Amino acid sequence: MPIWASILFVFAGLFSIAGAILDWEWFMTSRRAAMFVRLLGRTGARVLYAILGMFLVGLGAAGGLGYIP
Repeated sequence: MPIWASILFVFAGLFSIAGAILDWEWFMTSRRAAMFVRLLGRTGARVLYAILGMFLVGLGAAGGLGYIP
């Protein structure tokens, strides 16, 4: 994985985690997030976005360390 892609994954993951933890209103009312808020409730959507963020950070870190070619 190219280093720029790893960095992008890490930043996207951190952004998702920050949006979930800080409960940004504009983040949770965006069109894509609103679907998950309707399905899972606000707290459930925040947990989902935090888990997604952790996955993206892990994917970026694994790519940056060379575990993913």
